[in-house]
Amino acid sequence: MHITILTLGSRGDVQPFIALGIGLYKAGHKVKIASQATFESEIRSHGLEFALMSGNPKEGLESAEGQAMLKTKNPIDFVHRLGDLLEPIMETVLLDSWQACQETDAIIGAGFPFWGFDIAEKLGIPFYYAYLTPGYPTTAFPNAVTPPHLEKLGSIYNRFSYTLTNLLFWQFFRKPIHKFRKSILNLPPTGIRQNAFTKLEDAKVNYLIGCSPSVTPKPKDWPKRVHLTGYWFLDEPDNFIPPTDLVEFLKSGSPPVYIGFGSMSGEEAQKISEIALAALKKTKQRGIFLSGWSGVKNLDLPDTVFQIDNIPHSWLFAQMACIVHHGGAGTTAATFRAGVPSVIIPFFGDQKFWAYQAAKLGVSPPIIDRKNLTIDTLAQAITNAVENQSIQKQAAILGEKIRLENGVKEVIKIFS
Repeated sequence: MHITILTLGSRGDVQPFIALGIGLYKAGHKVKIASQATFESEIRSHGLEFALMSGNPKEGLESAEGQAMLKTKNPIDFVHRLGDLLEPIMETVLLDSWQACQETDAIIGAGFPFWGFDIAEKLGIPFYYAYLTPGYPTTAFPNAVTPPHLEKLGSIYNRFSYTLTNLLFWQFFRKPIHKFRKSILNLPPTGIRQNAFTKLEDAKVNYLIGCSPSVTPKPKDWPKRVHLTGYWFLDEPDNFIPPTDLVEFLKSGSPPVYIGFGSMSGEEAQKISEIALAALKKTKQRGIFLSGWSGVKNLDLPDTVFQIDNIPHSWLFAQMACIVHHGGAGTTAATFRAGVPSVIIPFFGDQKFWAYQAAKLGVSPPIIDRKNLTIDTLAQAITNAVENQSIQKQAAILGEKIRLENGVKEVIKIFS
């Protein structure tokens, strides 16, 4: 089978789908991944085909619109700003997606590209919708981009949160999708009483949920076609050689505290990174600071903190005392598997959901809201994560469970 995966976003969004593509390729499928130019060489290095999807998420996050999105705490405002951010490139992205899916037998829409269903409809082939969060509607917990603590309102609210969020997303993308269906696909517009997500439901589409049942057990009200498979991890290659100076730093003292905020960038990331490094100094812990996309600069780091741009989480995290991060799905999954505690400072989207789940599982101190984030509150959280035996124990137990799972293998079964 020739499978095309449509995926957009940061490394944490795209990397699990590279892992999924590799697994499907090794199982005998022909796999193409359509994504940004940033990931072309990595995708091709694994024997997978590549198709270009326009857009640069890094530039988007660093723009004025992107920075405003990072600062908002209102989920409705977040969806609105996301729509504004993506509107200028949607026409090109949709056309790129259509071209990428030619001569394919099945399409996986990875998280955001729900329009893969429209393309599959035109081509008469199966569509699979894939999430890195448990995004299928349920009464068990609310939609991951809504305030997670509101699950206390109960099952009716939880279910409604999916309806509301899906309607909001659809309002911002309805016009470009209708135009795409008419001008490129030669299909009628979506019905007045339908949206992209109700169409998926009417078609009984299979959902692939790439997160662990040890973290969020499968809700009883999910149908069998919603597959909670476990995480899709892309480990470092067999020939990976870590930097010598980093290895020497790790050997020279106690396990350090990791600080990194992945794809978060701009003024907000700079501010929080400075607070985090000051909190680390207050705790007298050693640290590893991952600059990543953040572009954080002009930091006067002591000898007890090692800075690096990029390093495989699968190699590094198990050697840390705890992980201070933003709560991105990929980083959170890697932390859980490593069996070490988290301290999560969420920015937007599903990050607060993961911070809430980590605290609920007992593998992290309680969430620190950004409005309450200070050097002192973060130093207390780091100390709690490093010294609290219960948190350490629960993190280790969770790590053992996740290391026994194989989410990619479960997806391969679905395509067999």
